[in-house]
Amino acid sequence: MKHAAAAVRTSLQKQSDTGTIANFYAVQLQLLCREHKHATSSAFALVRSIHANMITSGFRPRSHILNRLIDIYCKNSGLVYAKRLFDRIPQPDVVARTTMIAAYSASGESKLAREVFDETPLSIRDTICYNAMITGYSHNNDGHASIKLFLDMRWKSFQPDEYTYTSVLAALALIADHEMHCRQLHCSVVKSGMANIKCVVNALISVYVRCASSPLASSLLLMNSASKLFYEMPERDDLSWTTIITGYVKNDDLDAARKVFDGMDEKLLVAWNAMISGYVHKGFIFEALDMLRKMYLAGMKPDEFTCTSILSACADAGLFLLGKQVHAYVRRTEEEIHVSVYNALITLYWKCGSVDDARKVFDNLVFKDLVSWNAVLSAYVSAGRIHEAKLFFDEMPEKNSLAWTVMISGLAQNGLGEDGLKLFNQMRVKGIELCDYAFAGAITSCAVLGALETGCQLHAQLIQRGCDSSLSAGNALVTFYGRSGVIEAAHDVFLTMPCVDLVSWNALIAALGQHGYGVQAVELFEQMLHENITPDRISFLTVISACSHAGLVEKGRHYFNIMHSVYKINPGEDHYARLIDLLSRSGRLLEAKEVIQNMPYKPGAPIWEALLAGCRTHRNVDLGVEAAEKLFELTPQHDGTYILLANTFAAAGRWDDAAKVRKLMRDQGVKKEPGCSWIKVENTVHVFLVGDTAHPEIQVVYNYLEELRLKMRKMGYVPDTQYVLHDMETEQKEYALSTHSEKLAVVFGLLKLPRGATIRVFKNLRICGDCHNAFKFMSKVEGREIIVRDGNRFHHFRDGECSCGNYW
Repeated sequence: MKHAAAAVRTSLQKQSDTGTIANFYAVQLQLLCREHKHATSSAFALVRSIHANMITSGFRPRSHILNRLIDIYCKNSGLVYAKRLFDRIPQPDVVARTTMIAAYSASGESKLAREVFDETPLSIRDTICYNAMITGYSHNNDGHASIKLFLDMRWKSFQPDEYTYTSVLAALALIADHEMHCRQLHCSVVKSGMANIKCVVNALISVYVRCASSPLASSLLLMNSASKLFYEMPERDDLSWTTIITGYVKNDDLDAARKVFDGMDEKLLVAWNAMISGYVHKGFIFEALDMLRKMYLAGMKPDEFTCTSILSACADAGLFLLGKQVHAYVRRTEEEIHVSVYNALITLYWKCGSVDDARKVFDNLVFKDLVSWNAVLSAYVSAGRIHEAKLFFDEMPEKNSLAWTVMISGLAQNGLGEDGLKLFNQMRVKGIELCDYAFAGAITSCAVLGALETGCQLHAQLIQRGCDSSLSAGNALVTFYGRSGVIEAAHDVFLTMPCVDLVSWNALIAALGQHGYGVQAVELFEQMLHENITPDRISFLTVISACSHAGLVEKGRHYFNIMHSVYKINPGEDHYARLIDLLSRSGRLLEAKEVIQNMPYKPGAPIWEALLAGCRTHRNVDLGVEAAEKLFELTPQHDGTYILLANTFAAAGRWDDAAKVRKLMRDQGVKKEPGCSWIKVENTVHVFLVGDTAHPEIQVVYNYLEELRLKMRKMGYVPDTQYVLHDMETEQKEYALSTHSEKLAVVFGLLKLPRGATIRVFKNLRICGDCHNAFKFMSKVEGREIIVRDGNRFHHFRDGECSCGNYW
C-alpha cells in the first residue's frame, strides 16, 4: 500500500498539465474501483492516499472526480469522509446527491438521506435520484414512505423506469394486506409498458406471494394471480422459479409448489431447500427425507439450509440415528460448519434426550450466537434440569427476551413459582421488552403459588398493553384461574379468547374436572369433538380424570377405549393410572385389578397408589395389603404408602396392624409429610400445621372454632372419628380432629377477612373427611363460600354443599 502511494506521488511530480493531472486521477480512481469491487481496508487507505495527494499538490478536482471520490468513500466504509467532502462542494450536482442518498440509506440513515433528497432542487432531480430514495425506504422496511414518494414522483411528471417499479413493488410487499393494493400497482406497471420486463414481473410475483400470507387477504386468489404472471412470462430466470415455489410453500400449498418444482428443467439448490423446508414445516417428515434422497441422487450437494431443515425434521420426528448420520456427513464433507447447523444439532440432541451431547456440541462451537445459547438453555429447562439451567442462564453473555421467557416458564413449570416471579420482575426492572410469552410464564408462576391477586394484576397489565388476545397468555390465564379456585373467571377467559387451540380446551376441561364439575367437563370435551378438534393424549388424561372425580365411570371407560380404537393413541401408564383411579373410587376394585393384570406393560407406582387409595376408601384390606406390598418394592421411602395402609387398617378397626405399619415406617426411617395449610390475608401468607401452637393468634382461632362447633352441632354436625388413626377415647379423637391444619386456616380466614369475602385455603395433602363435612356446616353457619384446594382437587363449599358431591 505504501508502494502504491509512493507511485502516485512520483507520477504526479512528472505531470505538469492540469488536464493531464485530472485524467491521471480519474484513471487511478477508476482502477481502484475495478480492483476493489468489495469494501476493503486497503481500498479505503488507497483512496485516502490519492485524496491527500490532491490536497497537498493544490489540485482542485472538478465534479466528476469529486463524485468518484465520494462514491469510493461511501462504498468503503468512509461515509464520514464522504460527508465532509460533500459538504464542502458549493453546489453538488445530482450525481453526488444521489450517491449520498444511497449511502445514507445503506447505513440505515433514512432521515439524513431524505434531507439530502429534499435539498436537491427539482430542476436537477432525475429518475435515478428518485430511485435511490425509494429503494432506500424499501431496504429500511418503510414501505409506506417508499410508495408515498413514488406517487410524488408521478405527480411531478418524472417517468418511472424498471428500477423504480422493482423498488416500489418491493416496498409494497412489506405492507400489502389486500388484493386491491397489488392490483393497483399491477395496473400501473401494465400502463407503463413494463409488464414484460423480467425483473419487474418477478417483483410483481413477489408482491402477490407476500400479500397472500396476510390474514386479511384471499391467499387462493392472490396465488392464482402470481401463478398466472409466472406462466405468462416469456422468459423466466432463477428468481422467477424460486419466488413462485417459495410462495406456494409459505401459503401451505405444497402440491402446487411440487408441481412447479417438477416442471423445472434444471432444479436449483434454493428450490430444493424450499421444498424440503416446506415439508418439514408441515410435518411431512418422510416426504422431506425422500426429497433429500432425490436431491442427493441428482448430484446436488446439501448446504447449511438443507442440513438445518433435515436436522429439524429428525428432531421433531425423533429420528435420532438419522440425525447423527447427518451430523457425521456434515463433519466429513464441510471444512467449516455454519453456526445454524450447529444450532440445529443442539436442538436435535436435546429433543432426543441427549442433553449432555447437546452441551458438547455447544462447547465445541468456536462462534456462539444467541440462538446457540438459547438452544442449550431450552435443553436444560425441557429436561427439568432447572439448577443447571439457572447456572447457564447466569453465564449467558447476552440475554434477549426469549432467554428470559424460557427461564421464567421453566421455573414455573418446575414448581419454582416464586423464583419465576422474581425473574419476571428483574426483567421488568432491566427494561427488557415484556412480551406475551413472558407474561404467560409469570401467570403460570402465580398458578403454582396460588397467588390470585398478583395474577389478576398481571391480567390487568396484559389488557392495558393490548396483549390480552394472545393465545399463550390466554391459555396461561385459563390454567391460572382454574388452579386459583376461580373457575368462573377461567371459563370467561376461554369464552372471550379470539382464538383457541387444543391447549385451551385441555386447560378448561382440566380446570372443570379439578373443581368437581365433571359433567360440564365431559360436555366441553364433546363440544370439542363436535368442532372437529382432534384430542391428544393430554385431552384424554384430563377428561378421564374429570370422570374419576365425578364418578362418571361408564363415560370414563368409554373415553379410555376410544383413545386407541378411534384416535390411534396408545394409552400410557398415566392413562391407566387414571382408569384405575376411576374404577377404584367407585368401588369396582376387582375390575381395577383385572385391568392391571391385563396391562401391556408392568404397572408402576401410580397404578398401585390409585388402587390402594380405593381400597382405603372402600375398606378392602386384603387387596390394599397386596397393593401396598407392590409399592414397598417400587418406592420403599414414599410416606404415602405407609399412611394409606395404616388408614386402611384403622378404618377397618385393626388398630394393632395400623400400629405395626407406623412402627415399620419409623424403622425404615420414613418421615410423614406434615399436614400444612395456608391462607393469604392482607398480603401476608399465614401457614398452619396440624396441632399448631406457633401462630401468634392461634388461641383466638381455637376459641372461635369452639364457638362454631357448638353452632354446627345444633345443625346436626357430628365429628367423624374414623379419620383419627390412633386408638384413643372419643373425646380425645374429637379434639385431634379440631386441630387439623385446614380447619385452623379456614377459621382464621373467617375471623380476618371482610364479611362476605370468599375464604380460599390451600393444603398440601388430601382433605380429611371430617374437615370436609365440617366445612359444609361452616359455609351454612357463616353464610360464606369456602374454597379449599387440597393435594388432588378443589372443593367449593356453599350453603352446606360441596361441588364434589361428596365424591372425592
